[in-house]
Order: sequence, then C-alpha cells, then structure tokens
Amino acid sequence: MSSEETKRASPDALLALAGKEGRGRLKIFLGAAPGVGKTYAMLTAARSEKSGGKDIAAGLIETHGRRETEQLIDGFAVLPRKPIVYRNQVMREFDLDAALARRPDLLLVDEYAHTNVPGSRHPKRWQDIDELLRAGINVWTTLNIQHLESLNDVVQKISKVRVRETVPDKVFDKADEVVLVDFPPDELLKRLAEGKIYVQDTAARAVDNFFKPQNLTALRELALRRAAERVDAALIESMQAQAIEGPWAAGERILACVGPDQISPSVVRAAKRLADLMDAPWIAVTVERPGAYIDSVARQRLDEILKLAESLGADTQTLTGTDMPAELLRFAKFENVTQIVVGRARGGLINELLRRSLPHELVRRTQDIAIHLVTREADVAASPPRPRRRWSTEKLNSSHFLYATAAVSGAVAAGEVLTRLTPIPNLSIVFLLAVLFSAMNFGIWPAVYASILSFLAYNFFFISPLHTLTVAEPYELLALVIFLVVAITSAAMAARVRAQARTSADRMRATRRLYEFTRRLSGLASSVDVAEGAASEIHTSLRRPVVVLLAKDDDVALTAAWPPEDELDAAAMTAARWAYNHAEPAGANTGTLPIIPWLFTPLRIGNKVLGTIGVATEKDAPPLDSEERALLDTLCGQAAAALERASLAGEMVDAKTAAEAERVRNTMLASISHDFRTPLSSILGSATSLLDYGDKLDAASKTDLLGQIKQETEGLDEMVRNLLAITRIDAGALELRNDWIDLRDIVARVISAARRRGARQSLAIEMPADLPLVRADAILVEQAIGNIVANAVLHTPQHTHIVIDAVAAESEISLRVTDNGLGIAVDVLPRIFDRFVKGGGLNASTDGGQGTGLGLAIAKGIMEAHGGSIRAESPVAENHGARFIMTFPRKDPKA
Repeated sequence: MSSEETKRASPDALLALAGKEGRGRLKIFLGAAPGVGKTYAMLTAARSEKSGGKDIAAGLIETHGRRETEQLIDGFAVLPRKPIVYRNQVMREFDLDAALARRPDLLLVDEYAHTNVPGSRHPKRWQDIDELLRAGINVWTTLNIQHLESLNDVVQKISKVRVRETVPDKVFDKADEVVLVDFPPDELLKRLAEGKIYVQDTAARAVDNFFKPQNLTALRELALRRAAERVDAALIESMQAQAIEGPWAAGERILACVGPDQISPSVVRAAKRLADLMDAPWIAVTVERPGAYIDSVARQRLDEILKLAESLGADTQTLTGTDMPAELLRFAKFENVTQIVVGRARGGLINELLRRSLPHELVRRTQDIAIHLVTREADVAASPPRPRRRWSTEKLNSSHFLYATAAVSGAVAAGEVLTRLTPIPNLSIVFLLAVLFSAMNFGIWPAVYASILSFLAYNFFFISPLHTLTVAEPYELLALVIFLVVAITSAAMAARVRAQARTSADRMRATRRLYEFTRRLSGLASSVDVAEGAASEIHTSLRRPVVVLLAKDDDVALTAAWPPEDELDAAAMTAARWAYNHAEPAGANTGTLPIIPWLFTPLRIGNKVLGTIGVATEKDAPPLDSEERALLDTLCGQAAAALERASLAGEMVDAKTAAEAERVRNTMLASISHDFRTPLSSILGSATSLLDYGDKLDAASKTDLLGQIKQETEGLDEMVRNLLAITRIDAGALELRNDWIDLRDIVARVISAARRRGARQSLAIEMPADLPLVRADAILVEQAIGNIVANAVLHTPQHTHIVIDAVAAESEISLRVTDNGLGIAVDVLPRIFDRFVKGGGLNASTDGGQGTGLGLAIAKGIMEAHGGSIRAESPVAENHGARFIMTFPRKDPKA
C-alpha cells in the first residue's frame, strides 16, 4: 500500500467539514448542575470577544436575579423578548425572527434545553438555535449535563428526579466547541446556602432533593466524562479530515484483532479487561483477504466472536486487504489506536522461526503502538478440539478422479507421440499440464491425485529402465521428486485461483442481484407491490422462506410472503411485533426470543420503522452467516427506501387530489355564488316590487315582473339540474333508460325551447328525413343537445347563424352544431369540456362570464355514458366559427 493511500483523508470527515460550510459555530458551556456559573462564564468570555470589536447581541439571558450576572449584561445589545399569549397569560420568549433580522456576529442564548411556549415556531429552544446556525449566525449557549437525552435515566437513578427537558445527543455532538464549567460540590452547596442560586425556601427543598453531595459528585463525573468523550471525538474527526497519522496518545484506544481461530475469544476478553482498566473505548477488527474462501464453520465461528465483542461493548469492523499487518496498522493509525491486542497463532512453528507471524510483523512495523500478545488461556484449553484444516471445502466426486486419470493417460499418449516425432529434453511439462487441467476444473484433491499419478506414469513410461518404477540414475530420482513437488504446488495454487474465481463470481452475482432488486423496486408504485417484490427477491437470494409485515394501525400485518403464506403463528407474530416496536432484530440467533424459528429484521428508514421482514431458520438449515446477514440488511434497507418512496408517492397523489378537489370546490362555490346571486337578486327585486307596489302597477307591469320571476326561476332550475347531473356522473350513478329515439324530434324541441328563452340568433335544422333512429335515453340526450345549443346561443353575437345537422355512417351517427361566430380561443379549445371553463375564456364571449361552466362537461359525461363521444372544432371556415360534433354508436332496430 502506497503512502498516498495511507495518508488519504477520511471522506466522511471531509463531508462533515463540508456540511459545516455556511453554518454558524455553536459553543456550549456545559455544567454538572444549576449554579455552577455557566451563564457567568459565557458572559465573561463574550465580554472578552466584544473588546475585540465583534458585534455581540444577547438574545436571551436568564439571570435568576443574580446581581453579578446582571452586571455582565451591561454593554451588550439585548434583543426584546417576544410576547406569546398562553392560557390567558402573556409569556415572553426568545424572539427568533428578531435575531435572524439582527444577524449579529455572535448571539448569546441561555438554556439550550428550554421548552418553548406552545404557539412558538419550534417546540424546543435548541431547534431555534439550529435555525440560527443554518442562517450562518454564531451562537453561544448553556446546558446542564442532566439535560442530555442519553443520560436521562442515569440522572434519574442518581437524583431520583426525572428531567423533562432534554436535548438529543446528536445535537450536542455537532457542537463546534464544548466548554466545561466545573465547580466543587462543597463550594456549590455553600453558594446554595447563601442564596446565590435559589431563594431560601427553594434552596432548602433543593438540598433535600437534588443538591446532595453524592448527587453533585456523580453529576460532576458524568459531565467530565461526557466532555472528555466530546473532545476525543473532535480530535479523531480533525485527524481524519486532515489525514494526520496517529497515534496521538491524548487518550487510550484499544484494538482487538480477531479471526475464526480458537484464541480469538480470549483476545476479545483480554481487550475488554484492558479497556476497563484504562477506561478506554475499544474496537474488534477482523481482516479478510480478497477472494479468500471461508467455509461455513469458520464463518459461523467468526460471527460468534464478533457478537461476543459487541455484547462486551466493542465497535466491530471488517477490513479487506492482502497484507494483514499493513491493513491493521493503517486502520489503527486512522482511528488513533494506541494499543493492539492480538493472539498467538497455533501451529505456526515455521512462521515463528522466520518471524513472519502476525505479532512479529506488527512489532516490526510499528514503533508508536503497544502490542499485547495473548498466548493461551484456560478457555482455549477447555474448548473443543480444533477442527482439522481442510484444503478444500468441495465434496469429493469419483467422476473427477476418473477425469484426472484420463488427463494423465492423455499426457502419456502425447508423450509417446512426441518422443517418436522429435527428442524432447523434459516431458514432465506435458504431465504438468494434466495436473493444471485437473486443478482448474476439479479442485485440489483430483489435482493431487493427478500429480501422484503423473509422477508414477512419468517414471514408468519415460525414465530408464522403461516400464519399471526403478530409477537408474540419482539425478533422475531428484528430477522426479522436484517434479512431484512442483506438480503438487501448482495444483494447490491453481485450485486456490479457482476457488477465488468462484468466490468473485458469487459476489458479482450478488451485486448484480442487488442491482436488479433495486431497479425492480424502483418501478413499483404501491406498498403491497414493493412488499411482494422484496419477499420474492430475498427468498431467491437466501433460499429461505420470507415474510414481509408492514405497519398498520400501530401494529404489523402480514402483507406478503414467499412461498405464499396466509398467517404466522402467535410466537412468530410476537417476535415480529417486538422487532417493529423496538427497531431491533428479534427471533432466531438474537438476544430476544431466540427459540422462534424466524429472524425478524426491522424495515427502518431514518428513525421511522415501516415494518419487519422475517426469514425462516429451519432446524436442518445452518444459521445465516455474516455475509448473508449483511446481504439481508442491505436488501431490507433497499426495501425500506422503496416503501418510503411508495408511501411518499401515495401521499403526493392524495395531496394533489385533495388540492384539486379543493380547487374544484372553491371554483364551484365561487361560480355558484355568482350565478345564483344574479337571478336571485332579480327574483327578489321583482317580488319586492309586486309586494310593495302591486296595487299601483298596471296589468302589463305585473305580467312583466311575473315573467321575469318565471324566467329567472327556470334558469335557477336549469343550474340545479346541471349540478345534480354532474354529481351523478362523478358518482357513476347516471341511470340510462335507453329506447329508440329520433334525433330530429329532440333537436326540434331543443330549438323551440331556445327560442322561447329569447335566443336572437338564426337557428336552422338541416337533418335528413331518413336519419336512422338512435338507441339512447331521450331525456339525457335532450339535455346534452340543449347544453350544446345553449352554449352556442350564450357565446355568440345576436346576428350569428347556428346550424344543426347530422351525418349517418355505417357504425355511427354524428350530430353537428355549427355557428359562424368568432370561434374558440386556441388556449381554451383543449380544455373546453373541463368543468367551470366559462365564456370568459372564449373569443366570442358576450356573456361576461355567465353560466356555471358545467354544460359542456355534462354533455361529455352523457355522451360517454352512451358509449359515444363529443369533440369541438374551431375555426370552421374563414378563420372563425365553432362546431361541436356529438357521435352516437349506430345500432339497427330489430324488426
């Protein structure tokens, strides 16, 4: 490994630094208890910054009546607090908007864990501060150790007081700087007794409950430890971002090197004891060689060792590299490890003599890291006998040995032919080809068999004296022995290459399967389809029964299974619910309900659990190894992402539907309110005139007023019928009473009704006398044609000529309503049959927006209900005019 690779910065650390670009810096003054002087220390440090010319503002400072603290605020720009009414009381909170508008170089905001009054923009003050940081404003704040979420239960056990206001640890860990404000418990109790923290009555209760010497000491230790952890994490992050090689022994960090050998459990326990003695974090690491094949027994043992390390509190990592010592040291320097614990390999006498074992290599290659060698422990001696290492995990097949025999026989035949054609100094190469052929195709044992058989055949057929196994010359014997060694070595190497190629092919297929799985899920829209696809793919990958349970009403329900499964037993459902509720694996080979023959893995996306996936672990089948578990976790992650995407897509569709429904509702209300108000005003005016002046009006005036009332009432009745019709069409409740009807009669009634309602346009009917009958609902067809004619009358000038004609074809009859008005605007024509598209969008509009805009939509719904269609054309001739064509399916009446 080159030095450039070993000194490469961590991508995660660089991304973390890039994420801070443009953000403000957060500085937290951390204390163990109230009264240690966090606010005082923050204000004192701020005064020093102000003397350097910085613009500093006090967003919110809680002095609690302490005079010395109040004096430190003098000289700072104090932002006024924002009044918020809550339960008939005016509460004054931090004004976030004022701080964003003020944008000082540094803002002081006290009490990081404070809960805001309901009605504020954010429920917590730390969320207010996070918005300030995103806006690029630097913030200083204060926090007590008991307000950290992870320490909430610990603080409750110590002080017997449950702290309600907490801050998530991830928010605290993102702070750019943490300043520990320490105060001895005795001095703090003295300040409490003097009334410098609380008033006397409150101070007395505090001493009895919270401010006890043992409580303060325990909280002080928690604060010191948490601050030290934060400093250590900041050091590691800085070293990784700047590609600085460790170790820097600012704090101890332990690394345990483990593998599938017998001594690794002892290594893990020794590292745990060492970490406890030093109070240091520790990591358990295993190194895999690329292409190396690990049998199922070794894989299972390695998984158990890593689980043991995790149960003892270690972080686990799996590294990949051909040079194990170099990879371990690279990782150790990267993680600032100061001590490595490694076991002494058994049976490595040659390596020990040559000083090529892992402990010797680690000692030889490093000078800054202490190496602890675990030699032998009682648990190793008492452990079951170590299984004999196998050169190959392949099952022996008798046909492979027959093929190897045939290969050697072919080499003998080739040798006989070659020796007769031309003298060859060394025929052993021919036999070596037979050995390599056996190794590449059949594995190590047929290759070893071919090596021994080639050794004997070469001696018998080609070394003097021929056709005997004796050797006349000593150098011939040496050549035979060297040939045997080279043949076996070549066989072993070829078999290893074959195994590595097979492993690489398996991993390539797994990667391709994962890619296909991701691509397949990306094309599924519903959660049920995603669940079924995930169940099928995981079953194919792991060759085990799979069930998918998705969240439903605060519980999980069986959604998909492969092979198909209708239900799970009560025990399996209990494990599935536990995995869903606790967001942790449950069932077989876990710490929760391990006797259940199912392994349930939660489907997590962020902090949200969408369900669980269960994989059956049958009695005869081996448990899932680490690679299969890693594949399962990856597939579960992809399935969770697909489920979340499907859920978001559904929510988006629902949101669009709701928005469209809201738009339609608002448009309909606005249209109805306008269109109803106009005739109602006319009716009300006419009726009022009749009531107030009826005895003074002549007969003609009364008749005119009553005629207006009748006309406007008929218009209202038509609008109501249109609304009812569009409602029935939307609900699919439009009942058809089909009969044989004559379109000429219906058109004549429609034209007569239009003239009675005052149509001034020229209306003409040009329909053939032999027009076939149409099977349809006469009332609905008349309403549809009437809406088309009324639309033409409403949106054309008085001098317009309107023609209604019909054309009969073999399969359909087309009824056309054509006018020579100004036509339909280009932008309105594609949506002319949409709801609420009114005359204001037409070039020929003369109504100023009258009508509900439902007439054409109703006509379209009626025509589609009859199996027909309707369309509009504009312009018709000479760049003006409009034509509506209603097409009815033709059915010849039976005699």
